[in-house]
Amino acid sequence: MSGVQTRIVGEDEGDQRLDRWMRRHFPLLTQGRIEKMCRKGELRVDGGRVKTATRLEAGQKVRIPPLGDEAEKPAPKYERKITKSDAEMIKASVIWKDEHIIAINKPSGLPSQGGSGQGDRHVDGLAEALMFGFKDKPKLVHRLDKDTSGVLLLARTDRVARALSEALRHRNVRKIYWSAVAGVPHPRAGSIKYGLVKAPGRGRGGEAEKMRCVHPNEVATTEGAKRAHTDYAVLTALGSRMAWLAMVPITGRTHQLRAHIAEIGHPIIGDGKYGGSQQENLGDGWGAGIGGDGISNKLHLHAQTIIFEHPITKKEITITAPLPDHMQKTWDYVGWDVTHAPLDPFNMPDA
Repeated sequence: MSGVQTRIVGEDEGDQRLDRWMRRHFPLLTQGRIEKMCRKGELRVDGGRVKTATRLEAGQKVRIPPLGDEAEKPAPKYERKITKSDAEMIKASVIWKDEHIIAINKPSGLPSQGGSGQGDRHVDGLAEALMFGFKDKPKLVHRLDKDTSGVLLLARTDRVARALSEALRHRNVRKIYWSAVAGVPHPRAGSIKYGLVKAPGRGRGGEAEKMRCVHPNEVATTEGAKRAHTDYAVLTALGSRMAWLAMVPITGRTHQLRAHIAEIGHPIIGDGKYGGSQQENLGDGWGAGIGGDGISNKLHLHAQTIIFEHPITKKEITITAPLPDHMQKTWDYVGWDVTHAPLDPFNMPDA
């Protein structure tokens, strides 16, 4: 029988329920056993007592009591056959790679990982098609929302995965997102520092979960609230009706960019969850209906650029991802040119 062990929550594992995280690491462990360990205080996170529904954060330490050899056996391997079309799709999404890291331009609509209601078709499940001669499939080191497109990194070895996860946790990786939002924020550049807390209610499998913004002065007294920080800059605007934004998440909370920009009155176009849908903005020029047939009702949020220090070569790596088709169609429709945008509008030399 094994003894007490401590595991660190990975960068790609944040915002998971504790019981789901446990079953992912110990597939043969029963729900009843997990609940009993929580009730007895044997299962702890950062030294504190927890419930099965406690949400984990990347970097937290999970203390796991002795489970017994049976519980720690690997579950029978489930072989999922990747279709030829899916294999070709995920290979075509690769925009940069070396012997340590692979970067893909994740399509909108493809989940990063599996989970309740997500099924088997997701980046993690398709990663076997990205082995390119290596014996193990590459590992996700961070995630994007299902409907968010853009740069997503996978590590080809455990060593590189740990190094990139550490860099992400300590905010040494710069991620720049592009979006189209309703209206034009004022000031045209600024910071949003509302805290975030999970709103009550959820749909089947949790896909309807939504974050609620909390005033910074109320974060400490709001149960479950976490501080969050987003920088934004208007790159150009379509009169006063719509703006092209660059956004940088200084922290990495669930739905942070979507909730933050909606809170200041400028929801991302196509984001029905946070007020950017045509149904919620009929007749006023906002949301997906802003340009009739010229603008898609899909989410207009794209992880455009990622900048990081390569954990092996120590060189600064900058990777950019072309806009998805539905966003490029919008840019063409309103006359925005991606070649006119600075790589990092938040880090430009003084004129």
